[in-house]
Amino acid sequence: MNKIQLIEKRIQKHVESIQAILNNQIILCKVAEIAEVIVSGFLKGNKVYFCGNGGSAADAQHLATELLNSFYLERGGLPAEALHCNTSYITAVANDHTFDEVYARYMAGVGQPGDILVGITTSGNSLNILKAFEICKEREITTIAMTGHQGGQIIEKADYSLIIPSSDTPRIQEGHILLGHIICEIVEATIFETPSFLRSSFS
Repeated sequence: MNKIQLIEKRIQKHVESIQAILNNQIILCKVAEIAEVIVSGFLKGNKVYFCGNGGSAADAQHLATELLNSFYLERGGLPAEALHCNTSYITAVANDHTFDEVYARYMAGVGQPGDILVGITTSGNSLNILKAFEICKEREITTIAMTGHQGGQIIEKADYSLIIPSSDTPRIQEGHILLGHIICEIVEATIFETPSFLRSSFS
């Protein structure tokens, strides 16, 4: 296989993966439901947190930025944060305890009832995210899992799950960022196209 053939094959696999999402009404309805949950949280004054590992940490930071800064509209920021951005905190917990505790201890410290944690894990079995979801359940923090494969262990702990129907990690990550962008768009449009008394606090 030459380079051009490899490129074509990978693009075709991407198209097939996205088509599988497009043809799955359960996934599409779940995207709409999750967007509504996030809108409701913001309008009640709660925060949305994101977490992940590796490429999924990059996706977590990316999506948090879309909400905190802006997506399509010129508007005020929405209170969103990726949990891994404080490297001093991450390395302290990893050194003093274990890396498995980094997100759980963070949510125990800052999470409030009604807040939302979005955990992004392609396998659904990332221990540090599983532990964070356990803490969130104790503290009445809503949990949303973005995963792949068959869902993994996280779907048993999440309040809402968005499962990309693929076993190929790059294709799962591409699905996550696509659906994550759509969720951000719906959230932004819903909040900032509502009557001014609802959106005043975000202006």
